[in-house]
Amino acid sequence: MRVWRICSRRRSRAAFQREGARLYGGRWNPPGVSVVYTSGSLALAALEVLVNVELQEMPRDLVSIAATIPDEAPAESVEIADLPAGWQRTPAPEYLQLLWADWVRRQNTAVLSVPSAVIPSEHNFLLNPAHRDFKRIKIGKPGTFRFDPRLWK
Repeated sequence: MRVWRICSRRRSRAAFQREGARLYGGRWNPPGVSVVYTSGSLALAALEVLVNVELQEMPRDLVSIAATIPDEAPAESVEIADLPAGWQRTPAPEYLQLLWADWVRRQNTAVLSVPSAVIPSEHNFLLNPAHRDFKRIKIGKPGTFRFDPRLWK
């Protein structure tokens, strides 16, 4: 399975490390819990950037990075039916962060599939860099990424 991240070129070396989400938290993890957020397609990764970064703060040096998760790598999956009401709210409900922070602590799998709050029928994939199987994920080289300027009209 191929997953994607988009970030600034200057942060690309650390894109699959644990610092960003650990420092700031996200929908699926509270601050202090390390995960790497990826998307199941480049298009979804782009939408995730658009809803999470203010236009005036958008880096001009964006890159996309693909990673390949081996098919035999065990993964867990979260279904919409398993989620409490309000899971898509912004900011993310704290109970959602705490619910899935336990996944990181249990260390059962390196990959957790979760529905995207942007397009719930699409999936994001949380990667646990502390899991022993994380090293089996093949991280590609950064490639230049840019948003079409027509998005801003």
